[in-house]
Amino acid sequence: MLITDNLLISKQLPTLEYVSTQEKFDDTWEAPLSTLLGLGRAAGADFIEFFLERVNYISCLAEDDTITSITPRLSTGAGVRVFLGKADCYVTTNDLSFNGLKAALEKALGIMGLQLPAPNAFIPEINLELLRDYATKRGKDSWLPLCSPIREMGEVLLDGTAQLQRTATHIQSRRATYFRDWQEVLVAASDGTFARDIRLTQSVGFNLLCADGANRTSIAERAGNTSDPNFLRTWDYKEASEHISESAGKMLYADYVESGTYPIIMANHFGGVIFHEACGHLLETTQIERKTTPFADKKGEKIAHESLTAWDEGRSENAFGTIDMDDEGMPAQRTLLIEKGVLKNFLADRAGSMRTGHPRTGSGRRQNFTFAAASRMRNTYIAPGEYSLDDVFASVDKGIYCKKMGGGSVGATGQFNFGVDEAYLIENGKITKPLKGAILIGEAKEIMNKISMCSQDLSLAPGFCGSVSGSIYTTVGQPHIKVDSITVGGR
Repeated sequence: MLITDNLLISKQLPTLEYVSTQEKFDDTWEAPLSTLLGLGRAAGADFIEFFLERVNYISCLAEDDTITSITPRLSTGAGVRVFLGKADCYVTTNDLSFNGLKAALEKALGIMGLQLPAPNAFIPEINLELLRDYATKRGKDSWLPLCSPIREMGEVLLDGTAQLQRTATHIQSRRATYFRDWQEVLVAASDGTFARDIRLTQSVGFNLLCADGANRTSIAERAGNTSDPNFLRTWDYKEASEHISESAGKMLYADYVESGTYPIIMANHFGGVIFHEACGHLLETTQIERKTTPFADKKGEKIAHESLTAWDEGRSENAFGTIDMDDEGMPAQRTLLIEKGVLKNFLADRAGSMRTGHPRTGSGRRQNFTFAAASRMRNTYIAPGEYSLDDVFASVDKGIYCKKMGGGSVGATGQFNFGVDEAYLIENGKITKPLKGAILIGEAKEIMNKISMCSQDLSLAPGFCGSVSGSIYTTVGQPHIKVDSITVGGR
């Protein structure tokens, strides 16, 4: 509630009083945020945005038959971003009172060389839209109490590691991990944006290390979900244990791959991590601003094989990168990145759109309030193609099947190397013996033109992506794909 005259002047600001709901971001926050946005505009800023956040996070780790770590984290804070022309600055605070937010705004204005208006200056209130409340619309306010409590987390993880003991052999260590990340956000901006959402992200998985003499292997498997409070309760740890134990058993005694250039088939699901890393990042406007993408001036041109179509979107049900709105308050949407090899769109946040001219795509994302939003991926994947899985394998006389991808690194302009945790030799279109030690080495511009076949079995996998706005939850994915040739490091 605002206690002041209808027309607000600058000298009244120190005496303003607001009553906002402290345990929830609701429409009672409209009045103070509208006033602060008006203050920023009166000071000469071209655009101002507030991002408010509350987080309730917990993680749990089971090692062998013991819970070794439970880590809770609660945080509350806000960030204010001020634009003057194409330049901007970002200031954060843990003080969500009117005076705390005002102090953060004043600091941001000062950094941009702007002064507060004179004492008798009129401060216009920004006319915000009616609160666009995705949380209330979808019943998200009830999610947090419905999630698994700490005791249940521990019980499920210990049941999981016990199952690994039964299904795997030559075990050196067994680990099961789980986290739950609940986040409430509110975005208010001087263009009238006023939107609220709640996100619930969860992930659970195994890490298994096996050893027999000089033979060693380490395999990990993880599942992820948004929007389902019952996710941990429905996790099939028995099936996950069987999968990871079978993989570890095959890789423990596998032969090392011989270095060379091979055609490869990359599995669906987490196989999409290479497209995410080697190409997806190069389609973010952040990379255009830094002049670190070879695709900056290629919109409308062919950058990949005509068999390849790729999307980025925030709408797949329960996928790890699914959002109802981005961290700038823009509703989620589908963005066609590449169509039959032709570059169609880049991923743009507000600043990226302003500086590059590419339209916003609902891709402004951040780890938390301590980061300004930047153009980031959501659910990013290669679309299903026209070939059957049998067709794809039949096209390879001798090559490598990369069933499970591991970690890797990517250079600023798309050079990459990725380890393969589980690989097999392909001979005459058939999978034969297991291989280990394979490392895929290439460059985005080249590999995109060598993806000549895509099967019809699209599958998505959860992932974590780090960039200028911190670590965020994303989805990678693809059907099985054939790469005509790639350098494979080995022995």
